[in-house]
Amino acid sequence: MMAKSTYILIPLGCLLLAACGGKSDDDAQLNALDNELASLNDGSPARDPQLREALAGQIMVDPGLTQTSNANAVRPPNRPASDQVPSLRPPADPVDARTLKSAPLASRDCPECRASAGAFTLAAKAGQQGGNAACLSGLRYSTGWANRMPGAFAPYPGARVAEAAGNDANGCALRIVGLRTAAPAAKVIDYYYTRASGAGYSAEHKMDGAQHVLGGTRGAAAYMVYAATRPDGGTDVDLVVKGG
Repeated sequence: MMAKSTYILIPLGCLLLAACGGKSDDDAQLNALDNELASLNDGSPARDPQLREALAGQIMVDPGLTQTSNANAVRPPNRPASDQVPSLRPPADPVDARTLKSAPLASRDCPECRASAGAFTLAAKAGQQGGNAACLSGLRYSTGWANRMPGAFAPYPGARVAEAAGNDANGCALRIVGLRTAAPAAKVIDYYYTRASGAGYSAEHKMDGAQHVLGGTRGAAAYMVYAATRPDGGTDVDLVVKGG
């Protein structure tokens, strides 16, 4: 029994010694590999060929592509954002020109035309007329005001209403309406001259380039019609009416 036990223990001891020896060899190999990698990547160009090439190599630049950098990047707009809805082309002009009277020959001295070029809102345009300043602060904007214009200055037939405002407080009776029509500017002026003169208003026609102005009074009531030709041949129309 003793001999048999000794025969078994000897191989087990050898295995343990062999295992310990194998672990030492593995550790030595790993340490050697670590040292080799560290020496190749110590930041020295002389030891790392790829690093040496990246540092010493010439940077190549294509002049033809330098202006296209970030071509698809999101950039801020070059003008303030607008909340206006894109306008559609108005329908064809339904007014028969044969039913209209010709407006008086236009005077080429038109300070109202020049002033309107610097008025970026309907309220600013209305403020250019005497007596309207006190009513501007109470303006209320709604396209419904276009339907409350005095009969002679109702929106041009078929025109699209772009903006409208009014003020009935404190006896103001002020209406301002912006329209867009397919009719030419001269025809728009003839249309409102026909209606205004028929309602007893006076009329004075002025012109400066593509801008027409027709204005007049009837007692305390007054009106101004601004008609500016658009590039597509149609007309942008602004109506400013007080009283009537």
